[in-house]
Amino acid sequence: MSRDALVAHLKAHALRTDGPFTLRSGAVSSWYLDGRRVTFDGEGAWVVGRAVAEVLAPDAEAVGGMTMGADPIAVATAMTATQAGRPLKAFSVRKEAKGHGAGGRLVGPVTSGAKVALVEDTTTTGGAAVEAARVVLDEGLLVVQAIVMVDRSGGKAEAAFGGLGVPYLALVAPADLGVGG
Repeated sequence: MSRDALVAHLKAHALRTDGPFTLRSGAVSSWYLDGRRVTFDGEGAWVVGRAVAEVLAPDAEAVGGMTMGADPIAVATAMTATQAGRPLKAFSVRKEAKGHGAGGRLVGPVTSGAKVALVEDTTTTGGAAVEAARVVLDEGLLVVQAIVMVDRSGGKAEAAFGGLGVPYLALVAPADLGVGG
């Protein structure tokens, strides 16, 4: 049910088919999904949070990933799950270590040994989410799952996480949105 609401919300608020668009990976596409038009919207955040919470591994204690794409999803999921009686924390992985304060790349209330799920808004290669996985693994966290809101990688992201031994789940594929890969 929540996945269907997510697809409808993405189609109505985030999908653009007036390309061409150059993606982060460098690939050119006739369509673009601006996930932040959903994840940074109050209603959209609840839709995303519910959809992720429904498929979240039961042993996950925290959810997060590479900053910016993962941040609103992680917070929305933590809030949604906590409101439903499942306390959950959110965290973020910085693109670079900070040179001041506590430094480092990992931000949030997680410590070594925590079981975490990684999230991402949209992936074409899985690169950002895999980088986040490597950072959290280096910090001693245990990655129990990776969830992406929209996977346009054609299997690349799933293969990359398979290589890390991490279960992978995509909530939405291009076909669900009525567009090509």
